Amino acid sequence: MNTDMTSASETDTPSSDAKRLSIRKMNKHYGEFHAVKDLDIEVEPGEFLVLLGPSGCGKSTALRMIAGLEEITSGEVFMGERDVTHVLPKYRDIAMVFQSYALYPHKTVAENIGFPLKVTGVPVEQRNKAVFNAAAQVQMETLLERFPRELSGGQRQRVALARAIIRRPSAFLMDEPLSNLDAKLRGFMRAELKHMQHELGVTTVYVTHDQIEAMTLAHRVAIMKDGELQQLGTPAEVYTNPVNLFVAGFMGSPPMNFLEGNVSESGLQVGNDKISLEGVEDGTGITLGFRPEDASVVEVGQGRFDAMVYTAEMTGDLTLVTVKHGSSILTIKMPKDFMVDYNQNVGIQFDSELSYLFSTSDGARLKAIVVDS
Repeated sequence: MNTDMTSASETDTPSSDAKRLSIRKMNKHYGEFHAVKDLDIEVEPGEFLVLLGPSGCGKSTALRMIAGLEEITSGEVFMGERDVTHVLPKYRDIAMVFQSYALYPHKTVAENIGFPLKVTGVPVEQRNKAVFNAAAQVQMETLLERFPRELSGGQRQRVALARAIIRRPSAFLMDEPLSNLDAKLRGFMRAELKHMQHELGVTTVYVTHDQIEAMTLAHRVAIMKDGELQQLGTPAEVYTNPVNLFVAGFMGSPPMNFLEGNVSESGLQVGNDKISLEGVEDGTGITLGFRPEDASVVEVGQGRFDAMVYTAEMTGDLTLVTVKHGSSILTIKMPKDFMVDYNQNVGIQFDSELSYLFSTSDGARLKAIVVDS
């Protein structure tokens, strides 16, 4: 499984039928509640775009508006040059894959996959050939006579994908399609999805709250919070150059470490420790961030600050060391053979060039930097 945090291959060739999906100033109100706020995104032909964010951030609502399953309060949706804002879902030339699979329990795998062609009157012989080809793309061609109840969760999701593929739509819309699968199968299906989308070259919008899925699948990630787009960029861009505190904390597993403090005499006062800064005024409330892989556990007094070991977990390829500094809990990635005792005092060092500073009051990224004193 590809876990590289760069974007998918820039040489991916979109299908000749792939279309640009334009989401223009899209809004959704439920009475006084503003669920989606001026969402404005251009999805390129053949692009795999992931809408990422916590539960309730508006990502699924946005997807349902693109699909036509939710009425748009204001704004526009274009498929290529065609305005589909008020077009019925069945006429939008999209295929949607749901979290719940949405298979017909009384129909076989073949009948489920072929149903979109049956309702449009495709002849039986042509339909059967298309069903087999779509099933083969998701390795389900040997199970065409089975019913959904006879399939595993992963197999059911493959049937749902095949049913979407068979239509050869202008766009795929996927609403957390892997969330019901166990961790091992989810990892396998991520690779399957990425390969399938690369082969088909179909414009895809994928909703998830799982940032690992976003980073491994997406060409670009759109991170949402409270109905608003926070940042849009490649996985590498949003991981290495987050625009605000929310994005910084949401991307990464384990998440970014944060220390809050106030600036005095050109230093960030964190408990009894002071970290030298440049480019910020005294009295400013600052949140310092650094990622677990950009820090290390060292001897007491040899790092930027001292902390107490809370726990250490050997995960196989590395050891996760959790430390407490005042009320803050921080995680450091260390080599797999690293040993440390509970409640031991240690020093924490981090790379100043790979650290981040944010305004504690509004979460905005600051241009100030940590300096080596």
